[in-house]
Amino acid sequence: MVNKMVRPALPQIFVYALLIFWASTTIVPLLWVLLNSFKSSEEILTQSFAWPESFAFSNYLKLNEYGNINIVKGFMNSMLISGSVVFGVALFGGLASFILARFSFRGKKYFTFLFVICMLLPQFAVIIPNFIIIEKIGLNGTYLSVILPQVAGNLSFAIIMMTAFMASLPGELEEAAVMDGASIWKIFYRITLPLCMPIFATVSIMVFLWSYNELLLPLVYLPIRDMQPISVLLSLVSNAYGTDYGAMMAAITISIIPLLVLYMFSQETVIKGLTAGAVKG
Repeated sequence: MVNKMVRPALPQIFVYALLIFWASTTIVPLLWVLLNSFKSSEEILTQSFAWPESFAFSNYLKLNEYGNINIVKGFMNSMLISGSVVFGVALFGGLASFILARFSFRGKKYFTFLFVICMLLPQFAVIIPNFIIIEKIGLNGTYLSVILPQVAGNLSFAIIMMTAFMASLPGELEEAAVMDGASIWKIFYRITLPLCMPIFATVSIMVFLWSYNELLLPLVYLPIRDMQPISVLLSLVSNAYGTDYGAMMAAITISIIPLLVLYMFSQETVIKGLTAGAVKG
């Protein structure tokens, strides 16, 4: 029996070529920023796409020379804010999704429509009402002034995603638990929550990325420099080193390292969470 070489079909080659091109539009800029972070401003202007003459870390050390900028403190603030936002969204979004997916009540079908409407509202449309509310309850200048609006803003997305996932799960296990006398809280904690870990992980990762990159809310609600996250400090680096492109590239590189690490370890989880709810039963 003669083995024939299997050749990929022309449409498959076109798909691979398109995916490679799409990936290069993201990978090439990241590599360009990383390489330029080791160059001086003059070298960036003259040899922007060339290999660095020497890998010097002077641009990274220069970031500590600007007295009002504390990169380490900015990282800690970002982790505190983003972690709190993820916890709040997972907690309230998970409970709301469980109710919408497993209970029937009057007006239930309108909730999804309302959540979609909330997702369509731009952040700039609610920034002034949010600021007035935060000011009235005395939370302005605190971490909660940034955490609470982000939790509320991401809940619509989380509820829509998790409700669809929970609704696709078979209900036989929950029915058996009810027959055994389990309470609603025990069913959610012991049965539903373990089955929904993929979608919880997916939503948490995406919410963390959005919160980590948030710039407008910290600028408005956190005037204290020591409380501002890394996204705000990057804008300060841009103002302080407006003509020092090497320092700007170094600051950008430092800020995206946590996101790259998070993506490398969680890409499989994200894909699993997004696709697991597509098949019912």
